[in-house]
Amino acid sequence: MIRTTLLFILTAVAEIIGCYLPYLVLKGGRTPLLLIPAALSLAFFAWLLTLHPTGAGRVYAAYGAVYVSVALVWLRLVDGVPLTFRDLVGAVLILAGMAVVMDQAI
Repeated sequence: MIRTTLLFILTAVAEIIGCYLPYLVLKGGRTPLLLIPAALSLAFFAWLLTLHPTGAGRVYAAYGAVYVSVALVWLRLVDGVPLTFRDLVGAVLILAGMAVVMDQAI
């Protein structure tokens, strides 16, 4: 379960970077050259999804929980936005749901 969770976290970071860099280009006026690492990051994200240990539907459902949690960490660390109590409670609830879904796969 720890290996799978770490794989989910890496997958989420790859997806977020792949989406954040085009955001910087389109909204932040940054260089379009950022689209190259964005595309590579999204390709890496797609490849990482193939490494998960169970059926695609279950992987995507459980991955979604980790993605939301990693996105909240990104919000705090990269965007500098403080997390609210509701953010934290939501992340805990979502991760608890992920644990239930993934328990079937182990």
